[in-house]
Amino acid sequence: MFPEGASYFEKEVFFREKVTIYPVSCEVKANGRSDIQWLEAVLAGGARIVQLRDKHSDDLTLYRKALVFREKSREAGALFIVNNRVDIALLANADGVHLGNTDLPAQEVRKLAPELIIGVSCNTPEQAATAKERGASYFNIGPLYTTETKKNLTPFLGPDVIKTFTSLCDLPFTVMGGVKLNHIQELIARGARRIAVVTALTRAKDIAVETRRWIEAIDKASVQ
Repeated sequence: MFPEGASYFEKEVFFREKVTIYPVSCEVKANGRSDIQWLEAVLAGGARIVQLRDKHSDDLTLYRKALVFREKSREAGALFIVNNRVDIALLANADGVHLGNTDLPAQEVRKLAPELIIGVSCNTPEQAATAKERGASYFNIGPLYTTETKKNLTPFLGPDVIKTFTSLCDLPFTVMGGVKLNHIQELIARGARRIAVVTALTRAKDIAVETRRWIEAIDKASVQ
């Protein structure tokens, strides 16, 4: 657990050493449960990081939601990342922001917010190769498998690209996109240590229990 007011370096170390499952919210796929209910459940399940991803709420609603995410994640000793919205991340005092390829450039965000953890999405080896020089703290590889959250993004990369992408960048990384529990073994075998998950958790009957299952599966695969 890191203390309130932790430095960028302390948060970066925490990300590298403590994060395994990386839950990403998606209220529209949560079977009627709110993002706040989802948040409480994944934190109860042991998640050490959470990402607020909400592309539907108006700005005020998103800001208020982010404040709750900040409060509850801090109480649980977990990192809080906002998807896309640098302004919301700063106003809510989030630990970081995750940027897609059509969002603000990471290098400009780094100038504006040097203390933020900045994640960048990488769909090609070229994007991974430039992630560090663009100011990223970590990069995401995906989508690996067919996924409902990225319907218009093809082709899906497959797990074998992990070694290619990571040979081009020494930053910590996450993997994402259609990942199921039965994929964990092959992903860990290819070097993955942090697995970002949307649907598998948001649609789970018991989100807290499912979060623990994923953490245990990742931990078990990592020591084999």
